[in-house]
Amino acid sequence: MSVKILVVLLTATVLLVGVALTIGGGSSIPMPGTTGLWGHGRMMGDGRRDPGTAMGAALADAPGPRVSAAQATELAQQIPAGASVDRTARQVTLSGSAVSFAAVASQSSMYSFQIAGMTNPSVTVPTGARVSIQVINADDDMAHGVVVTMAHPTSWMPMMAAGPAFPGAGLFALGESTSAGLHTATITFTAGTPGRYTYLCAVADHARRGMLGSFTIQDHG
Repeated sequence: MSVKILVVLLTATVLLVGVALTIGGGSSIPMPGTTGLWGHGRMMGDGRRDPGTAMGAALADAPGPRVSAAQATELAQQIPAGASVDRTARQVTLSGSAVSFAAVASQSSMYSFQIAGMTNPSVTVPTGARVSIQVINADDDMAHGVVVTMAHPTSWMPMMAAGPAFPGAGLFALGESTSAGLHTATITFTAGTPGRYTYLCAVADHARRGMLGSFTIQDHG
């Protein structure tokens, strides 16, 4: 792991610990060197800074692939190969032994995913399918990620409770977009056990604010 990546990860971890202490204990513990990170970005309903703002800035220049805003818009509207889409029910059903789709964070509204031209649709995949999700963060001042989990989605800090349901089924956070483009990464996992799961953004409070959807794994009838 490069020194730059390690510094970014440590910075994000320190920021999250500070947020947890501030919210849980009702008092603020200053984080050295983070004044600039906390000094901009969106406010939450109760006046706190959204922790995703600090993470977005900390990860903004992280290495990795990028896409343009135009490409992100195209991916947000793209119907996955072999998928059945019900726009009235806001549902995407994929078939086959290998399935893939794009999930664009904060593309149409702040706390949401755009998948197949819909906001936070229900996604259904076959049991045993190899699933690939291309995650794109379209937000220009906040970090977002995605995890497929069995955990309760209303936890304030799901990154502590919402572990991936399967190995590889989670991406904690991508940094905010910059002039270099929008961060993107792909997670790949095997949908091994039938059942109902949730895909959500694991950044603190984002799932509670609506950044989640149903993810179902079912046997073919």
